[in-house]
Amino acid sequence: MFENVYNDLLNDVTNGKDSVLITTLQPIDERKGTILEKRLLHRYSLENEDSEKIKEKIHHTFETGKPNLVSSNDHLLLIEAYTPKPRLIILGGGHIAKPLCEFASKVGFSVVVADDRPTFANTNRFPEASEVLCQSFERIFDLLNPRDSDFIVIVTRGHRHDGICLRKALSYTPAYIGMIGSKRRVKAMKEQLVTEGYSKDRIEGINSPIGLEIGAVTPEEIAISIIAQCIGFRRGAITKESGKSKSYSPEFDNEVIWEMAKKSEIPRALITIISSKGSVPRKAGAKMISWLDGRVLGSIGGGCSEAGILSSARDVILTKGYKIEQVDLTGDVAEEEGMVCGGLLEVLIEAF
Repeated sequence: MFENVYNDLLNDVTNGKDSVLITTLQPIDERKGTILEKRLLHRYSLENEDSEKIKEKIHHTFETGKPNLVSSNDHLLLIEAYTPKPRLIILGGGHIAKPLCEFASKVGFSVVVADDRPTFANTNRFPEASEVLCQSFERIFDLLNPRDSDFIVIVTRGHRHDGICLRKALSYTPAYIGMIGSKRRVKAMKEQLVTEGYSKDRIEGINSPIGLEIGAVTPEEIAISIIAQCIGFRRGAITKESGKSKSYSPEFDNEVIWEMAKKSEIPRALITIISSKGSVPRKAGAKMISWLDGRVLGSIGGGCSEAGILSSARDVILTKGYKIEQVDLTGDVAEEEGMVCGGLLEVLIEAF
């Protein structure tokens, strides 16, 4: 029914666009009703959205990464933010780049490795990378065209190449720029950038020496410190400006969205965590699909609580529309299920 909307959403996110999906719900009572429509907007193209309240909620959704359920006239609006899968650009294919590419891929980054040496820039060396480019560091940025959501890690084989990459990176506004190097060399590089006219704010935004301070020594340890710092920026725990959270990358169940973009002969329900409190296995934004024939894709946390939601999903599929349910994982409920978590989930079940 709304496959085209999810297909457009996939195209937008794949092409690096921050998008927002607004689902309009018509309540019958506090917990159930019908689905009227789904609209797809872009983060920086909200001119046609008349309501300042809705615009404010959209921006808040991007800032927190959490869905917003908003009352508007006689309707409910579910506002969900979707951001591109973060791309980690590794400039340099040496001994640190190899474990960094592996670890980054495992934690959800799309990795691009670039080097000017064919023996270091090849897919055999970096099988986990989504792209490996062999090109001079002077020209590589024309091919990469870095986006605001990108993470750039500079780990080339020499100080001169690092400097070329850093100056090129500063021409863009990625989410993260990190450069390897000793404190002495980094200090000298930053002083040189000041004399070249780069602003103090841009220079202070460079993460160099790179990575979290964990006493890393081996290439693998250094790679872990770098990817940990990138995760901190991605999840909003660290920012260039203040070291405090300013944004949060939403939960994004790529397989679920891909499946929702397909037509299905078997009726199904889309299940979304729309809010969470306390310690819960998955946060707001997590999704799963339940088919009438018993198949499922994704998870909202597992256990008996998920089984109860799947039972409700079957009823919603048969009656159509939507239903909002609460899952209690506190106290005795969590203990009975053998869970270490304890919190509350609010879950939206939509029939398709």
